Amino acid sequence: METRGAGEWAAGSASVGEVDAVVVGAGPNGLAAAVVLARAGLTVEVYEAADEPGGGARTAEMVLPGFRFDLCSAVHPMGVASPFFRALDLAAHGVEMAQPEVAYAHPLDGGRAGLAWRDLDRTAEGLGPDGRAWRGLLGPLAERWQGLAATALSDLRRPPGDPLTAVRLGLRMAEQGSPAWGLRFRGQVAPALLTGVSAHAIRPPRTPTAAGVALVLAGLAHGVGWPLPRGGSQAITRALVKVLHEHGGRVVTGHRVTSLSELPRAKAVLLDIAPAELLRIAGDRLPARYARSLRRFRYGGGACKIDFALSGPVPWTAPGCDVAGTLHLVGAREEAVAVERAVLAGRHPDRPYVLAVQPGVVDPTRAPAGRHTLSTYAHVPQGSSADVTAAVVAQIERFAPGFRDLVLARQVITAAEQERHNPNYVGGDIAAGAMTLRQTVLRPAARWNPYSTPLPGVYLCSASTPPGPGVHGMAGVHAARRALRRRFGIRTTP
Repeated sequence: METRGAGEWAAGSASVGEVDAVVVGAGPNGLAAAVVLARAGLTVEVYEAADEPGGGARTAEMVLPGFRFDLCSAVHPMGVASPFFRALDLAAHGVEMAQPEVAYAHPLDGGRAGLAWRDLDRTAEGLGPDGRAWRGLLGPLAERWQGLAATALSDLRRPPGDPLTAVRLGLRMAEQGSPAWGLRFRGQVAPALLTGVSAHAIRPPRTPTAAGVALVLAGLAHGVGWPLPRGGSQAITRALVKVLHEHGGRVVTGHRVTSLSELPRAKAVLLDIAPAELLRIAGDRLPARYARSLRRFRYGGGACKIDFALSGPVPWTAPGCDVAGTLHLVGAREEAVAVERAVLAGRHPDRPYVLAVQPGVVDPTRAPAGRHTLSTYAHVPQGSSADVTAAVVAQIERFAPGFRDLVLARQVITAAEQERHNPNYVGGDIAAGAMTLRQTVLRPAARWNPYSTPLPGVYLCSASTPPGPGVHGMAGVHAARRALRRRFGIRTTP
C-alpha cells in the first residue's frame, strides 16, 4: 500500500500493469472486500475518490479546533456483531470499543425516558408493567445475538445458519410491522423506545423492514451493546487499511474513477458504489434492461447532519439520558409515525426525528477538556437543501432546556450536500437506497446474484446490495466470496 507515513495512505493514479482485483470505493464494504481478496493471496488495489479512505466510517476535526466528529456512522453494534469483524478481531488491530452505560435512550415529555441498558433485566425493570413484554420480545434475540447478526447480515439468498433465531425474528417482524404492533404493550414508554430504533430505517415505523431494523438493533443492544470506537469511527477504517497493507494491498486516495476503462487490467472489479455511480462510470457498457433496473432503484429519505461543539454536557431533563451514547428525539410512538410519514411524503416536519450521539459519555478524546460534542441527524425529504438547525435545536431543547446556551459553534451538512461528501448518499440517503421490503431483498435489481453485473468480472459490493446499510463489511464479503469462486476458482473464504 502506498503510504505517506505509518498507517497513512496516499493520493496517486491507477497502476499501469495488471493486478488480480480492483476495488472502487474505500468504504467499510470496499475495504472488507479488499481484505478478503488480499488474504486469499491476490494482488489488490483500492481506489477512493476522497482524500482519505473510510466512506461512512471517517472522523475529522470540525466545527472548532480540537473537536472531532464522525462524518457519518458513529455507533457500532454491527462493528462487534458482524461475522466479518468478529473474524478480523478489531481489538487485535487497535480498535477499542467503548460501551456507554445506556445503549440508547428515548426521552418523552414530562421528564420521562425509556432507557435501553446493556442489561436486559435492568431495562425491563425500568419499563414497569411493560418490562415482561420487552423481555419476551427481545430476550430470545439478544440471547442468540450471533444467530441474529448472521441472519440480518446474510446475503438473503441462503438458508439461515440459525433457523430458530431466523424464525423468531421473522415472526416478530410480522407482528411489529402490522396493526398488531401495540398489542404487547400497555404503557407509552416501551413502544416509544422501540419505535425510535425502527426510525433508523428512515421509513414509517409500522412496516416490516422498519420493524426488522428495530428488532435487530434493539436485540444487539442487549446482546453486544451499542459501542463507540475510541477516537472515532476512523479507528475501524485504519484497522482495515492496516490489515490490507499487511497482505500487500494498495490504497489510492483522491482518485475518482470516471470510467471502468481507466482501471488497471484485473480479473475482478468490485464496486463499493451506488447504482447511480455505476451508471455514471459504465452506463454505456451496461445492457439496456439492467441499466433500466438501476435507474428505477429508489433512494430513500435524506438526513441533515448538524454537529455541535458544546461548552458542557447536554442538560437532559430525564435521568439516565446523560449516560446514553445515542438518543432518539421524537416523542411518543404516534408522533414518530406521523413524522416519518411526512418525510416520505416530501414534507419537513416542524418537530423532526433527531438522532443524537454524545461520544463524550465514554470517549473524552473527542473534545478539549471540559468541552463536549453532539452529533445529530434530522430526517428530511430526499434531496432536501433545507438547513433545519432551528427545528433540531428546538427538539433538543424540548428534552434538554438550556441546550442552546451551551452551543459554541455548529456545522451543517444538508441532505443535498451529503452527496458531495459521499457519492453513495444520493440525495442525502445515508442508507444508499430506500429500505422497502422489495429493495431490501432485491437490491439493487431483481437478480439471484445481487452482486454480479452483466459485465464479466464486475461486481457491486456497496450498501445498495444485501444486507444493506451499516458498518458491517458483509456486502463486501459476500461479493468477494463470489468473485473468488467464479473468477479465481477459490472456494474457501480466508
